[in-house]
Amino acid sequence: MPVSTLLAALAAVGCKAQGDIQPDPSERAVAVAVPARGGPVRFSPAPAAGAVEPIVRDALAKAAAEKRRLVVYEGAVWCEPCQRFHKAAERGELDGTFPDLTLVEFDADRDAERLASAGYVSRYIPLFALPAPDGSASGKQVEGGTKGEGAVASITPRLKGLLATR
Repeated sequence: MPVSTLLAALAAVGCKAQGDIQPDPSERAVAVAVPARGGPVRFSPAPAAGAVEPIVRDALAKAAAEKRRLVVYEGAVWCEPCQRFHKAAERGELDGTFPDLTLVEFDADRDAERLASAGYVSRYIPLFALPAPDGSASGKQVEGGTKGEGAVASITPRLKGLLATR
C-alpha cells in the first residue's frame, strides 16, 4: 500500500485524542458553556473538576428517572467529526435515530486524565462509551469518525450498534 494511501486512511479515521491543533479561546468558552439541551438528543456538559465515576453515576440515575439512555462522550472543539456530530444534533437531525439519548460530555483536552482513571481510554475522538453501573467504563465503546461530509453518517450506525449492546 502506498504511503500516501495509508496516510489518507489514517486521517479519515478521526481526531487523535491529544490533538496538536489548539482551539481559539473564544471557541472553547462557547463550547464548554453550552447548557444541556432539552430535545431528544441531549448533551449534558460534565463539571470541569471531580472524579468521573460519581459524575457518571449521577447522570445514570437522572437518565434512568427520565427513561433515557446515557452514553459518556469525549470530544474536543478542534475535532471535525465532533463538531459535525454536535451540529447535526443541534439541528435535530439525530432525534429520530436517538430519541432518548443523553450524552454526558467531557472535553478531551481538559478531561483525558480523569477519564482514563475511570477506564475511559481511546486513541481517537469522538469517544462514545457505555458506562458501568458504578460510573466507570464498561469497555463497550466506539471511537473516531470520518472527517468531512460523511462524519455523521460514519458515527451514527456505530453509535446505534453500541446502544444495541445494552
